[in-house]
Amino acid sequence: MTSVSEYVVEMLHITKEFPGIKANDDITLQLKRGEIHALLGENGAGKSTLMSVLFGLYQPDGGEIRINGNPVKINNPNDATALHIGMVHQHFKLVDVFTVLDNIILGAEDTKAGFLSKKKARQKVKSLSERYGLNVNLDAKIEDITVGMQQRVEILKMLYRDNEVLIFDEPTAVLTPQEIEELMKIMKGLAAEGKSILFITHKLNEIMAVSDRCSVLRKGKYIGTVNTSETNQAELSRMMVGRDVQLVVDKGPSVPTDTILKVEGLSVKSKLYNRDAVKNVSFTVRAGEIVCVAGIDGNGQSELIHAITGLEKASAGKILLNNTNITSAPIRTRSNLGMSHIPEDRHKHGLILDNTLEQNMVLQKYHEPRFQNHGFIKFDSVRAYAEGLIEQYDVRSGQGPITLTRSMSGGNQQKAIIAREIDRDLPLIVAVQPTRGLDVGAIEYIHRQLVSARDAGKAVLLVSLELDEVMNLSDRILVMYEGEIVGELDPKKTTVEELGLYMAGAKKQEGGASNE
Repeated sequence: MTSVSEYVVEMLHITKEFPGIKANDDITLQLKRGEIHALLGENGAGKSTLMSVLFGLYQPDGGEIRINGNPVKINNPNDATALHIGMVHQHFKLVDVFTVLDNIILGAEDTKAGFLSKKKARQKVKSLSERYGLNVNLDAKIEDITVGMQQRVEILKMLYRDNEVLIFDEPTAVLTPQEIEELMKIMKGLAAEGKSILFITHKLNEIMAVSDRCSVLRKGKYIGTVNTSETNQAELSRMMVGRDVQLVVDKGPSVPTDTILKVEGLSVKSKLYNRDAVKNVSFTVRAGEIVCVAGIDGNGQSELIHAITGLEKASAGKILLNNTNITSAPIRTRSNLGMSHIPEDRHKHGLILDNTLEQNMVLQKYHEPRFQNHGFIKFDSVRAYAEGLIEQYDVRSGQGPITLTRSMSGGNQQKAIIAREIDRDLPLIVAVQPTRGLDVGAIEYIHRQLVSARDAGKAVLLVSLELDEVMNLSDRILVMYEGEIVGELDPKKTTVEELGLYMAGAKKQEGGASNE
């Protein structure tokens, strides 16, 4: 008599190659029934590729997959769904103009004589959302709900299909600290109900908080699996990067000098609602300091940065860069006057995805004499420049400078933008969530770059949702709540708890933040 396998999923000796890169090199991963199993690795280590093989988006070049001990072939996501495997992707797969309910049942509709019957579906979704604490408005359109809410829709989509194996690909990359806590609770609840969860991440504190076991990949190879209760963050980061990683930023005190950026009474209208998203905000950023705008996502940070960088128009107030009024200047003028910008949305505002890596590296420089002659691009100069940055910033891609940017991992796309913007060597760096989606090794490197830019006399305006990053990196913290700056804090004299109270609107300094 055959015994039931201890493992609900086994991926044995999986190999997957793309042009110029072995994304998965003989990887074995085993998922126990009812466990939360974290998959940890640097950007481009092969985590998403491995999960895409399990979900049928890619076919492996070698190895086999077993479900409950039986070998299976997963040709596409429909096969995966039939095997009760579901996946929440890093970039959600939802139809913006459909309602929440329509998105959940899409592809798994209940029909009677060819007609869609939503009544039963609505009941099922309702009871699932109550059972697992996934509150959503079933009639809202996807384009009108928050990112955290969209993620709940993705989870309900899996549960609606009766999936037993749930894959979460970087589920917390776009969430606020409060939403992350909520998601951890939901994941633990799902595991307690007997679901088996594979959880891709490179946030060590999340692995420690929620997983039972953790498997580590490095550069496409399997490094090992550990029980979370028997390890710590330092050991996990060593397995992931192959060396000791400094988890705290090493920086001396700041020595600020001249004011580089001055924002006076700035207001910006909201695109969604009939009110101001930014209300009468004033602050300065001086050469030689890192000023961080902290806050829960959606409190006006994006609109503030869009107005400063020229992506949106301000409705009132003034923006001065090196004493020049740039309030209504075009983006290139701001760029030429000394502003570099690491944007929040790397796909929308940071890269041209269907261009090569080298073309993206010279986006703001191609018109300079070193890269063009009478309107003709000097391709050799572009290539040499891109190769230098790729090496310096360890941007990993299958075919070096000629790689299509779209095919790179999210973390390596982010490194490419950071390389380009910091290398421009301008007086002001506006960095919005510069380490979103990066692993500890890359975060350590980016933090060092920003601190050395500060020490070289640059002014750095940082926007971050990561409380550790805010506390570690900034010299001054401006807290935004509902479009206003409600406090200016010194990271050396405040606590994460106090910062959290300001962010939640429970605390406010009289007269907002001071200007100096």
